[in-house]
Amino acid sequence: MKNLEPKAAFDFLQQNPGAILVDIRSEIEHYFVGHPPGAIHIAWSDGPNWEVDPQRFVPQVKSATGGEDRPVVLICRSGNRTVDAGRALEAAGFTQVYHVEHGFEGRSEEHTSELQSHSLSRMPS
Repeated sequence: MKNLEPKAAFDFLQQNPGAILVDIRSEIEHYFVGHPPGAIHIAWSDGPNWEVDPQRFVPQVKSATGGEDRPVVLICRSGNRTVDAGRALEAAGFTQVYHVEHGFEGRSEEHTSELQSHSLSRMPS
């Protein structure tokens, strides 16, 4: 899995139109906090049970991408969930998995300092 800073992820998606951006946050986060343009939503975990289920997640990503060889860029709130989700995709045979460091909002303790997250880097959302 390759790590991308938010700006690098944005540039990568612009330069690779076949790549797919997957927002793995919960449905509430995706719709009420906002999401990057063009992102598809496939939750890594969601209510009401909030269980992580790679056996559900991986086939949904495979269906959205059409196979394991299409570049997949994963984004979550802070960049933590995408690491586990990316590992699950790689274990399932995905060959081009990218993780957006700092996620969409950044870690909550970072909100008092200069941030590198997607939304606070003034990236489109």
